Amino acid sequence: MRLNTKQRSLMALGLVALLLASCSPLSTRAADVAQSKLERVASPDVSAADLEELVEGNNAFAWDLYQAWREENGNLFYSPYSISVALAMTYAGARGETEQQMRETLSFLLPNESLHPAFNSLDQQLSNLAESGRDHEEEPFELKIANSIWGQSGYEWLPEFLDLLAENYGAGLRLADFIDDPEAARQAINRWVSDQTKDRIEDLIAEGLIDPSTRLVLANAIYFKAAWQHPFEESRTEDVPFYLADGGETTVPMMSMATTGHLLYAAGDGYQAVQLPYEGGRVAMSIIVPDAGGFRQFEAGLTANRVEAILDGLESQSVALRLPKFEYESSYQMSRTLAEMGMPAAFRAGADLSGMDGTRDLFISEVAHKAFVAVDEAGTEAAAATAVMVALSAMPTTPVELTIDRPFVFVIRDIATGSTLFVGRVLDPTS
Repeated sequence: MRLNTKQRSLMALGLVALLLASCSPLSTRAADVAQSKLERVASPDVSAADLEELVEGNNAFAWDLYQAWREENGNLFYSPYSISVALAMTYAGARGETEQQMRETLSFLLPNESLHPAFNSLDQQLSNLAESGRDHEEEPFELKIANSIWGQSGYEWLPEFLDLLAENYGAGLRLADFIDDPEAARQAINRWVSDQTKDRIEDLIAEGLIDPSTRLVLANAIYFKAAWQHPFEESRTEDVPFYLADGGETTVPMMSMATTGHLLYAAGDGYQAVQLPYEGGRVAMSIIVPDAGGFRQFEAGLTANRVEAILDGLESQSVALRLPKFEYESSYQMSRTLAEMGMPAAFRAGADLSGMDGTRDLFISEVAHKAFVAVDEAGTEAAAATAVMVALSAMPTTPVELTIDRPFVFVIRDIATGSTLFVGRVLDPTS
């Protein structure tokens, strides 16, 4: 089955993750979940052009993020779509410079009134994909997406913000007590993520990321499992050398396909590429392999347009494929990365998230992302989760006015030990 460009835009990055969330005004500490009166729009009226533009922007951000992370040591694995949607939820409450920086960094190309319905429409397609995957009884296709928002009990949010989230992202707000028991709230959110990902994502939110200043956490989780359409034969797996980018080598279990199969394949200037469909042909893994010795140079030029051009060149070809088994997880705290990519205003006191609660008191304290992947002879298992933590800036107070227009005493001391180093008195600063 040949996938078209739009399908590959949705699938070729591998495993997408999705945040669907909404919240509503809090009027009582007794409720466990607060729900907007508006229901989610089940069939949003979104044009094909808007959907394509949303995917284009999300993919651009995906590879911008790759470039931001590629200098880090070790493997990378992340769900760029999960991150995009989590931050789209926050973006719904952003205004002014904060909004502008987020729009440019995240490549949100659509106007706000079209962006959120487009995310909703894309989610409907992914949900339908998950439903159709249950048709295979022997090797079921699993795509489980779960979403939640956790808000401080007693904190009030703007109705228009809550309604937008309800109509386009469709989840309720779970009440938490970040002020008096932040650790219990952290553990509850992490348990929820673990449950949704079959224990593949543990401790998404590290200790200390939630504290008494936290007011809102937007969480999402995805679990994916699918069998290869063309499986590898376990008896043919053998240990062979794997040559590292730095010139070294290691030994890996290398899988071989049971038979030479027809796969989508391309060879270009400095690379080879192959696409491995999962059972049913609805999702595929695309692999781009730079020529020996050229990985660092090749990855430096990877952009969404470059990847799309490579995948557009795939054609059916008889391929004797060998692929290493692998399993690992990646974990990120993204505030510094996103700030350096162009949206620092969102992460500092004075951020304009006034579309959430009508004040300038909130800012993004951290964005946590964690992902797991395992590839073997049978197929792929993967999970990912993202959490955006929104916190309260220091409480504003009326400043004390002090004009030093009269004699004063001063002391210079060592803070660590409390030792007094100098003492002074000023009776006349001009004398």
